[in-house]
Amino acid sequence: MKTDHKKQIAIGKVGLFSSALMLSAPLAAQYSPTPKFEGKIGKTLDDTHEWYPAAHPQAPAGAPNVVWILIDDIGYGATTAFGGLIETPTFDRLADNGLRYTNWHTCAFSAPTRAALLTGRNQHSVHFGFFANQSYGAPGYDGYLPFETATIAEILRENGYNTFAVGKYHVTSTSDATPAGPFNRWPTGRGFDRFYGYSPAAGAGDQWNPVIYRDTQLEPKDPQGRHFTELITNEAIRYISEQKKADPDKPFFLYYAPGAAHSPHQVAPEWIDKYKGKFDKGWDVYREETLARQKKLGVTPASVELAPRNHNVKAWESLTADEKKLTLRHIETYAGFVSHTDHEIGRIVTLLEELGQLDNTLIVLMIGDNGATSESPFGTFLTRQNNEKQEQFFSRQVANLHLLGTAQSKPNFPSGWAEATNTPFRYYKGNPVWEGGTHDPLILFYPKGIKDKGGVRTQYSYVSDILPTTVELTGATVPDVVNGYRQRAIEGVSLAYSVAPENKNLPERHTVQYHEMTGSYAIYKDGWKAGFPNGVANRASNPEAPNEAYLFNTKEDFNEVNNLAGKYPEKVKELAKVFEAEAWKYNVYPLKHQWVNKNPLIIKHAKDLTPSQRQRQKLQ
Repeated sequence: MKTDHKKQIAIGKVGLFSSALMLSAPLAAQYSPTPKFEGKIGKTLDDTHEWYPAAHPQAPAGAPNVVWILIDDIGYGATTAFGGLIETPTFDRLADNGLRYTNWHTCAFSAPTRAALLTGRNQHSVHFGFFANQSYGAPGYDGYLPFETATIAEILRENGYNTFAVGKYHVTSTSDATPAGPFNRWPTGRGFDRFYGYSPAAGAGDQWNPVIYRDTQLEPKDPQGRHFTELITNEAIRYISEQKKADPDKPFFLYYAPGAAHSPHQVAPEWIDKYKGKFDKGWDVYREETLARQKKLGVTPASVELAPRNHNVKAWESLTADEKKLTLRHIETYAGFVSHTDHEIGRIVTLLEELGQLDNTLIVLMIGDNGATSESPFGTFLTRQNNEKQEQFFSRQVANLHLLGTAQSKPNFPSGWAEATNTPFRYYKGNPVWEGGTHDPLILFYPKGIKDKGGVRTQYSYVSDILPTTVELTGATVPDVVNGYRQRAIEGVSLAYSVAPENKNLPERHTVQYHEMTGSYAIYKDGWKAGFPNGVANRASNPEAPNEAYLFNTKEDFNEVNNLAGKYPEKVKELAKVFEAEAWKYNVYPLKHQWVNKNPLIIKHAKDLTPSQRQRQKLQ
């Protein structure tokens, strides 16, 4: 009996070209039709030449594990890793032994960020210009992630990885997220071997009483009543431990996406109490001291000035004693929530260290899927009762501060602390025009592949860049057919070029990027950024001139203090044309004036425009 193992099925190869990964080689593990038999069949075994197709893709020897960590609803200046006061020793360790990226951007809301992250394409390209549960019947907004844009899990599984996801997914249409399915757009239908977390359509959940799904099945309530972040960490540890016991040499990919620090801000009292007194100086002093620490760390330029206070935030010293008391307990709760999350992530890092895997693990820590959120002047954590006046509601909250962070509360913190934790940037989550909505910290940690420990990188980057960066640093390849679907080109730009110490000052390669949310938009090109707020969606930015165009030279004005639109009107027009081209290219049109009861009001004709909107159209 003769055996011929020379001919095997190969995984597709990929070429990396400037701003996109060009896809080639059609064969893939998940798309695996029965191959043509290449041996020889005889009447007897002696006359037969055996031939075996490759049953599974094999990762290259020594391929690194990959852990993506995506923190929810948090600002640039919240954690100690980027100059804030919230203690995050795990984040600090990863940053001090890896690279801090200070010019990384997300979408202004969660679901679009996650869609762009998982696919390496712009959010509108993959139909997530907004939320799936508030979709609109156009390719950029229908909320159905295309199969022609493979997720990182699908790509790495084709390269011989096990793939796990825990926590928040948020890119499955609500119409599919039921026990009736279909389940092909659940995490386990998009490349993940295992999933444990919220309903895949959910954007948030209760931390003490979470509704959890395992793969596609509803999980029973935890009999011990443990915190959601602890539960997902336990599951991640179990996945990794079992996989490494079964096959120590096989790499894994873990997507770890906790509910923190999205509301409700819930955590055990001991985590809250450790911050008593830490924020007593108030949010104005916090901003000043955080900016000073950021400059010392090198995560903001030394020339940065403190931005003017956002219009919807009062001066700290103007608050009453009760207002201060309430807002301080909110930030203490939020800080405890974040520190608890850091602690749980630390458990995963410790496990990797104990398994001897840490040095050969690429950890991508994304501290924010958007900026901090602003929803109320003094924060809320109780439900306002019928006919309860605002003064009564406020007094009841002050009288029940002991409930804040418990299962009896649904906390979200005040605008003043949202602004402070967004230091040095202006405004908040949901706003695509200002950096406070879209500028977040990024940390790359990979001891085997990153030698510039504690280094800082300032090149512009976007959330879609994480996938191609991961592909290049792991040596993975991207097949051009996954599950039978021919793949579209990846649109993100790998950051691998910037990792080596000698390359830290190389020019950025991601030179053009649009932002859009609820009809407001901005465009970045070669250091210049023009913003075009929508009057309905962005009154929070500038209530006196909600449709004013903005222009910033971000190379010289990191946090957008000096509006140059009046000085350089031709530059505004030039960038408006760049946005126009990008918008048509990536499914951004039609722009939505507002979303109403899940059905947006679309401005279709000039006659429907307000005078200020007609003026803005002249710039285009």
